[in-house]
Amino acid sequence: MLNIVNKSPLDRNTLQTCLDAGTGGAILLIEDGVYAATRGNAFESKLKAVQGNYKLFALGPDLDARGVGDRVSDGVTVVDYAGFVDLVTEYKTCQSWL
Repeated sequence: MLNIVNKSPLDRNTLQTCLDAGTGGAILLIEDGVYAATRGNAFESKLKAVQGNYKLFALGPDLDARGVGDRVSDGVTVVDYAGFVDLVTEYKTCQSWL
């Protein structure tokens, strides 16, 4: 399953809810959700802990728009819009976490 998270973990518990559901697969961080993909944030250790269960992705244009494109954590793959489309087609199901 592709889990798509668009809320910052510093503002909402959306990413934590996604992780608690434990579906595995992949997580794509978009919009303000990309803050979770940065080094030094409060959620970094949680993402590192789930890397065995999830492939982690962040949308590059959203990272750049927020000025954090140069601070991506190890283990997070940056994708462009074409990569976003590829992920949607790769996984049979997608869940947007609001």
